[in-house]
Amino acid sequence: MKKRKIPMRKDLLTNTMQPKKELVRVVIDKEKNISVDPTGKKPGRGAYVSLDPSKIESAKESEVLERSLGAKVPDSFYEELYSYVDHQKARKELFGDK
Repeated sequence: MKKRKIPMRKDLLTNTMQPKKELVRVVIDKEKNISVDPTGKKPGRGAYVSLDPSKIESAKESEVLERSLGAKVPDSFYEELYSYVDHQKARKELFGDK
């Protein structure tokens, strides 16, 4: 049986390569709207961050998303990102890897 290739992406927060499934994509579109992209298919410039809620606070302080996306990221987005990541982590713990 042929072994499937696992797509890898670089996590902005830890600066390591990780499987795409273990990361969430943050995307900025042409109108400079920043959003969480759970499907990974939204148009625009994307950056991947780990599903670790503790890393979101450090990302906010280091402004790593601002540098990567080239725009100011509002505090409200960091709250949205934190709640999304926290929810995904809880799901993973409850249901295991899918």
